[in-house]
Amino acid sequence: MESSTAVTVSTLSVKDLPWQILWSKEKCTLCGRCTAVCPVHAIELGVFRKRRVRVSLNFSEPPGNAFDLYHGIRQRTDPAYACIGCAMCNMVCPNDAIIPCRSDEADKLKYHIDRGGQPRRRGGRRNVPGGVLDRIKFIRISMLTDPALDAGRHEFEMRTLLGRVLPPEENLRFLSENGWIPPVREIYPLVIGSMSFGALSPTMWEGLQLGVTYLNEVLKMPARICTGEGGCPPRLLRSRFLKYVILQIASGYFGWDEIIHALPHMKEDPCAIEIKYGQGAKPGDGGLLMWYKVNKLIAAIRGVPAGVSLPSPPTHQTQYSIEESVAKMIQSMYMAWGFRVPVYPKISGSSTALAVLNNLTRNPYAAGLAIDGEDGGTGAAYNVSMNHMGHPIASNIRDCYLNLAKLGDQNEIPLFAGGGVGKSGNLAANAAALIMLGASGVQIGKYIMQAAAGCLGSETDRCNVCNIGLCPKGITSQDPRLYRRLDVDDVAQRVVDVYLSFDTELKKIVAPLGRSTSLPIGMSDALGIDDPAAAERLSIQYVV
Repeated sequence: MESSTAVTVSTLSVKDLPWQILWSKEKCTLCGRCTAVCPVHAIELGVFRKRRVRVSLNFSEPPGNAFDLYHGIRQRTDPAYACIGCAMCNMVCPNDAIIPCRSDEADKLKYHIDRGGQPRRRGGRRNVPGGVLDRIKFIRISMLTDPALDAGRHEFEMRTLLGRVLPPEENLRFLSENGWIPPVREIYPLVIGSMSFGALSPTMWEGLQLGVTYLNEVLKMPARICTGEGGCPPRLLRSRFLKYVILQIASGYFGWDEIIHALPHMKEDPCAIEIKYGQGAKPGDGGLLMWYKVNKLIAAIRGVPAGVSLPSPPTHQTQYSIEESVAKMIQSMYMAWGFRVPVYPKISGSSTALAVLNNLTRNPYAAGLAIDGEDGGTGAAYNVSMNHMGHPIASNIRDCYLNLAKLGDQNEIPLFAGGGVGKSGNLAANAAALIMLGASGVQIGKYIMQAAAGCLGSETDRCNVCNIGLCPKGITSQDPRLYRRLDVDDVAQRVVDVYLSFDTELKKIVAPLGRSTSLPIGMSDALGIDDPAAAERLSIQYVV
């Protein structure tokens, strides 16, 4: 802690910090649990001197001072150790003697956190609560006009297609010319998006994989999970559960040595190959796994030295156009798996998404397009990228779908939307809105972290230390002392719970539409919003 006598231009008081520790001397037993569990060492044991005025009752002695010493908890004010508001201290305190509270002052820490000339990097998401998806209503409720369904009694097939869906005559022509037809997978429309082995802790990653496997093997729900850039453990590559996994290759090519070496030994093909060109949290910028999280295991899987930061270039350095990408990257991935596995690109939400899509429509090798909107989560990004760059997912996905409809290809190329889906907790409603705007499915990341493992990060900048591996819940840490706090089976159970509740709510939304065997993709006449500008932009009804 900075000396109380050394007041400098960057000295902050507890009042200036966004999170302040409230500690009760009367309740505290000095057990030390709070200081031991704090991930950023924001609190420490302090020795305090308390002055008392000593007065003789019979005035036989002159008044004087008496000093007592006692031990207590002290909050550090150095910006490097600023409290992140995770409240782990409160969770472990047996006497409820300590809790962080948000300051009523403006956050002055942000003016001092860039010491050393380094711009701020953090994990989490941008700090903008809510969004247009939460304002969309489902207004087409069939009662006596159309055959509505009972969500609790009818059987529903909540499935979507991943892969290029050519008309029958095109398939025959393609087969005669090339000797194969584009592969197509039937999957559940909710996909766990790309969070890499390295960005997530081993227990979190294993819990997600176990939950997805249970959904497929026991509940017969074709859920899928994407690995993110970073490869995956060799035992998964050689197991029969690989068919539930979407392998991602990105501009850093991390982990692909292991995947290529495992190709001859794979018992099953992966569900698909996702080629990441961009992500919504930091469009135009590459990925970054900071050195704090690159331990020996991560380094071995990624084929790099341990203890070094792993940045990915913002673009694939061997492809400079979508035509070149299709010719080089997508076709080579098809050939690697004998033209049996769908291959599709993932891009950041951007005004150039239409140009990418128009090029993909002309090449049957592209199995779809995933678009990640500006509210996408991240393990590490610069604040300026998260807060000031990107494109909202709703209008981006809508533009792409309407463009496909003009070309007559709306049922041919599936669009997958991500970035802030379920940001305010309304997962099924957000997903249904995006599907009716034109998406074939949605990808989620931060939501599953919050729901399955209790992620504490928020848009009000609470916690959000995913990037430096100090996650207090052990979700994004490579430190065994932290990730052992997570139980793999508990994570898997919560993944299953999320999918089952999502399935129920999605059926509640689509049942009044009379849809039981297919998703209402592009059924925008069922949508309304109370903002005339948003209604015009999304080509949906304006309702008040």
